Amino acid sequence: MTTMNARATGAGLLTAAALVLLGALPADAAGALPPAPTPEQAASAPGTLDTLSRFFARDGAVARSAAAPRVEGASVPVRILSPDFVAGKPGAPVARVEFRASRAVSSDGQKASLWTVERAGGWQVVNIATGDDEIRYTELGGGGLVFREPQIDAWYVQKGAKVLPLDEDAVRAVGRNGTSLAAYRERVVRAYGDKLPGSAYAKKGTAGGYGGPRAAAPAPQAAPVAEGSGGPAVTVASVTAGAGAGLALLLISAAAIRRRRATTQEP
Repeated sequence: MTTMNARATGAGLLTAAALVLLGALPADAAGALPPAPTPEQAASAPGTLDTLSRFFARDGAVARSAAAPRVEGASVPVRILSPDFVAGKPGAPVARVEFRASRAVSSDGQKASLWTVERAGGWQVVNIATGDDEIRYTELGGGGLVFREPQIDAWYVQKGAKVLPLDEDAVRAVGRNGTSLAAYRERVVRAYGDKLPGSAYAKKGTAGGYGGPRAAAPAPQAAPVAEGSGGPAVTVASVTAGAGAGLALLLISAAAIRRRRATTQEP
């Protein structure tokens, strides 16, 4: 699996470890994709489809002229484990919507997830990620509240008072039969309760479990989407500015996890 990681600024790592970009728009396209009235219209706009052609053509996987990308189905809300839930705020849901995702498919079968956020003037595509996890796990959830625990890249579905796993990372966390919502909260409090925004951990600037002040941490580099694209322009911080602040439970970023998986899986 190939992943493309946008640069993460120090502020982005501190405020949004939960929303690390897995594939960024090229610099010239980022400013060329205007807002649209709905996420679906933003995802299927001509400028987005052109950018998708370049995205799918990276590394020569398919010719840009032959990529013929299409957007399938409606967008889905993508929920991330809520810091308010971890902090024990009364009435806080286990997760909250941070952006919407649409599935894009190329002529050779590649899939990508288009992330859209609502900004002034409408909805705008801010990121393209390889694969379609966001949509696929929402479908697997069967109408339950699907959410992601980004620090371990685990997907769950909440059904009433139960939290059930949707992938192997979640199975390792809560077992194949899942756990109660109360027990899940106890687990995430133990794991992240001392790492919320405003905590000593956050103020120290450690992110990703790798140590060192965030100002000194090297930013992961992104591969260009296409030759001459100018490289990525969207950062973690810029996405959270559009999706809403306060995304952060400061532990291992999803990008770091998926980079390791990609390295392991590639021959």
